[in-house]
Amino acid sequence: MVPAALVLNAGSSSLKFQVFLRGEDGAPQRLYQGLAEGLGGAPHLCIRDRAGTVLADERPDAQASYGHEAALLQVAEWLSTHRGEHRLAAVGHRVVHGGMAYAAPVRIDDAVLEELERLVPLAPLHQPHNLEPIRIVRRRFPDLPQVACFDTAFHRGQPEVAQLFALPAEVSRRGVRRYGFHGLSYAFIASVLGAVSPALAEGRVVAAHLGNGASLCALDRGRSIATTMGFSALDGLPMGTRCGSLDAGAVFYLLREMGLTPDQAERMLYTRSGLLGVSGLSNDMRILRAHAATHPGARTAIDLFVYRIGRELGSLVAALGGIDGIVFTGGIGEHDAATRAEVLRGAAWAGFRLDEAANAAGGPRITRGEGPQAFVIPTDEEAMIARGMHAVLDEARQPAQ
Repeated sequence: MVPAALVLNAGSSSLKFQVFLRGEDGAPQRLYQGLAEGLGGAPHLCIRDRAGTVLADERPDAQASYGHEAALLQVAEWLSTHRGEHRLAAVGHRVVHGGMAYAAPVRIDDAVLEELERLVPLAPLHQPHNLEPIRIVRRRFPDLPQVACFDTAFHRGQPEVAQLFALPAEVSRRGVRRYGFHGLSYAFIASVLGAVSPALAEGRVVAAHLGNGASLCALDRGRSIATTMGFSALDGLPMGTRCGSLDAGAVFYLLREMGLTPDQAERMLYTRSGLLGVSGLSNDMRILRAHAATHPGARTAIDLFVYRIGRELGSLVAALGGIDGIVFTGGIGEHDAATRAEVLRGAAWAGFRLDEAANAAGGPRITRGEGPQAFVIPTDEEAMIARGMHAVLDEARQPAQ
């Protein structure tokens, strides 16, 4: 039977998954993709084939006990009845934080899982949910090899100075440093940029992953040299519900003067800030755009988002020593022409000349002239996880030298 790989990306109340085969050229080929959402409340499972045709659309009985394990078992049962000539051979996981130890995908064993659990304090709102499906698979399907792929790994090759805060050395040694995130997305962009623009693949590029989570990454010949997210996924740009960069003194103020507990402050900065907090309306850019003319908060949130992208773009251009191109990706970056246009108009100082028609059509190239170029490239983090799985398992099969 043909081996297939299952890729899992778990959130607090959702489980995204995709199934990949391996093409003759070694590249992952998507077979199925799906989403189980509303876990712990009103669950909904939808599965599609590679063309987007709905193959399953199920709403299990709403119950608090229907969580990640129930969803994963339902997905496994569906796959077993629709496997045809395929057999599930491995499982890959998106894990937000790999710390300083992991700069590449790794096969999961007891020691790796223990190390990843120690990183929970560095990503308390993401890491526990990423690790839960790993434990479920180990318990329910112990013979299936599992591979962890990390959002931080792509940035581990940055210069040391780009990873440090101006803190006492003993604090840095305890892990308080800049890690960067969205690395799977940026690694994918770097891997395909040569096919879109060979010149940019060898040049200085700022990749903009703009979505409910948002960041920028400076790429020099495809390598990360700086990024806007730092110690946590809270840093950098304003996001859907996250504040982005914030003076640490403001956190002390929230605790001392406003009387918030650390947990309350954390929830506010992660879940009630960003586009949602500023607008008082929504964290969805589509809704904000629809109400921008009549809702002052919506317009302010959009303006702040674009302004901060422009400021952070300038800092990354300085880190690169110039710029040859911008790549937009992520939900907003790929689908919101208005945000792309506003960012590029603000970057006219760097030589970008917006092509209005191309931008409205979604690109891929959305600038004109001979100066720096901008492209729209859809990201594919799950494909990067599948590639990482294949590389790790291939290496494990190599005979010892």
